[in-house]
Amino acid sequence: MTRANSHEASPQILKGLAAGIVGGLVASWTMDQFQYAWIKIAKSASQTEKSNKEESNDEPATVKAAEIVSKNVFKHELASTEKKAAGAMVHYATGGTSGAVYGVAAEFAPRVTTGVGVAFGTAVWAVVDESAVPLLGLSKAPTKYPISTHLYALASHFIYGITTECVRRTLRKTILS
Repeated sequence: MTRANSHEASPQILKGLAAGIVGGLVASWTMDQFQYAWIKIAKSASQTEKSNKEESNDEPATVKAAEIVSKNVFKHELASTEKKAAGAMVHYATGGTSGAVYGVAAEFAPRVTTGVGVAFGTAVWAVVDESAVPLLGLSKAPTKYPISTHLYALASHFIYGITTECVRRTLRKTILS
């Protein structure tokens, strides 16, 4: 029996973990770049988003999560100047952790890589953005957002999943083979 994503016959947990973490971190950065580009294009096409953001002082879920961790774990109230960096840390920690789980899963069940990471990205979107984040009170219920917001998030997670898989696969075939 040959493995689809490795020259090895048995799962290599640490190699899969390492490749997944790196893949998830690179993918988190790539997802950020995609989102910045999307927002820039959307803003130049329409000022609707700008007026909607001016009406809402709601912070991103990553910042809300960082505030909770900072307060409950470190007994520290985040200053407004710390929120952006703390939110980014939550984003990258989530991306790296999701990538780690994916990397290990790919070692045991290579079929999870089917679709070059699109299925993985979709799963992360459904589990994290559409389920866990609202259930934890870090965002409004999914029904409170327009379909365009969900499509934007889904497209972002397609990019995340594809990038995670491409980096993971490359690392497993080269450096971590």
